[in-house]
Amino acid sequence: MIDAIVIGSGPNGLAAAITLAQSGRSVRVYEAQSQPGGGLRSAELTEPGYVHDVCATVVAMALASPFLKTLPLAAHGLELVHPDAPFAHPLDDGSAVIVERSVDATADALGGDDGRAYRRVMTPLVRDAAPLMEALLAPIGLRQPRLMASFGLKAIRSADGFARALFQSERARAMFAGAAAHSLVPLEFYATAGYGLGLVIAAHAVGWPVVRGGSQRMADAMTSYLTSLGGEVVTGERIESFAQLPKTRAILCDLAPRQFLRIAGDRVPSSYRKQLEKFRHGPGVFKMDWALSAPVPWRDVHCHRAGTLHVGGTLAEIADGERASWNGRISEKPYVLVVQPSIFDASRAPAGCHTLWAYCHVPNGSTRDMTDVIEAQIERFAPGFRDTIVARHAMGPAAMEARNANLIGGDIAGGAADLAQIFTRPASAFRPYSTPIDGVYLCSSSTPPGVGVHGMCGYHAAQAVLKSHKPFQHGGP
Repeated sequence: MIDAIVIGSGPNGLAAAITLAQSGRSVRVYEAQSQPGGGLRSAELTEPGYVHDVCATVVAMALASPFLKTLPLAAHGLELVHPDAPFAHPLDDGSAVIVERSVDATADALGGDDGRAYRRVMTPLVRDAAPLMEALLAPIGLRQPRLMASFGLKAIRSADGFARALFQSERARAMFAGAAAHSLVPLEFYATAGYGLGLVIAAHAVGWPVVRGGSQRMADAMTSYLTSLGGEVVTGERIESFAQLPKTRAILCDLAPRQFLRIAGDRVPSSYRKQLEKFRHGPGVFKMDWALSAPVPWRDVHCHRAGTLHVGGTLAEIADGERASWNGRISEKPYVLVVQPSIFDASRAPAGCHTLWAYCHVPNGSTRDMTDVIEAQIERFAPGFRDTIVARHAMGPAAMEARNANLIGGDIAGGAADLAQIFTRPASAFRPYSTPIDGVYLCSSSTPPGVGVHGMCGYHAAQAVLKSHKPFQHGGP
């Protein structure tokens, strides 16, 4: 008998398996695709020799994660590459706000009252980043109450209100809006300031690195470490029912609620099924990858120092775009999240050439082709960008879901991350990882603490398994 089976090999599924294997349990992971990784996959999407990240690319939260940062993944081939600056926000006047690793350098560049305000708010938060991240990435509880109280007073505000109250200039406000818009939640909603603050804290405390050779290398390193502990990963086998599985004491599902209900079938009590059926998914993404003959010709050359760029103009413009995708509308000038990894990792493209990764937010399940809209937004801040394109690859929400069944309607966040659902992922329950089926657990980003390459959903679910000593058995005969 296998002690535990994990369905799905995303970072949370692999983190759960590693946690159990570290405790001496026998573990087997089942993955439907030909390679493990979930959102951590890379492929030659455009031309031979160009390595593109299929979903996740910047792995800042891996360094902030209380669990992942303890793993010896470097010994298993993982190498992170840090851009000179974590992120930049280009503006229509040809300049850009550059967020440096140093709080003081960033504050100095903002200057005046904005620089002083930035230094006052960010210095103590970055100083306490490690214990703060430990609390933020824990299940809902009372860890680090002093820090959480101080952070919470700022984080509970809307990103729009927080930026307008803290900063005087549109430059600084736009910079914060770009960070907060990672949430896929309208910026006037409560608690969206928390997303922006968390990501800016990470930028200063641990950086926003990419994986040398592509994000797949991180999944490969986690798989290699799991194997060294005695764990097993079976790829190319899609689990349609628990009856397919061998006997086991516990099943952990790195699955969205909809996928879990499909596999669990009539074993799910009706009351729990109704709760999961009410689980809401947020906007989807339209994702693009390019093979380029040269770096993006940003008008502000300092943008070449940044790994990530937030393309979207002013706070008001970004807020309009995020509100549109949330409400089922398409923005003609959307917020575009851009990453230029090959400037810092030459292994991703042939000599002298580059790769570029980007997405914009669209209504869940949208079928609109956003290729021209996204390229126009980049061209707006980098005239001549289209002249550098060798090849392009586009994926709308349906294509994203086809590659990863957890991305329902193109939702990469594991479910809408507004305030109401932060505390009810995936249902209103004191133990969010346990299900009413004895010995069956959820460990995907649809559980706390939610989206991000941090593995903490899987880690906490595995801890719940280890605290249970019931000899449950599942699977087929």
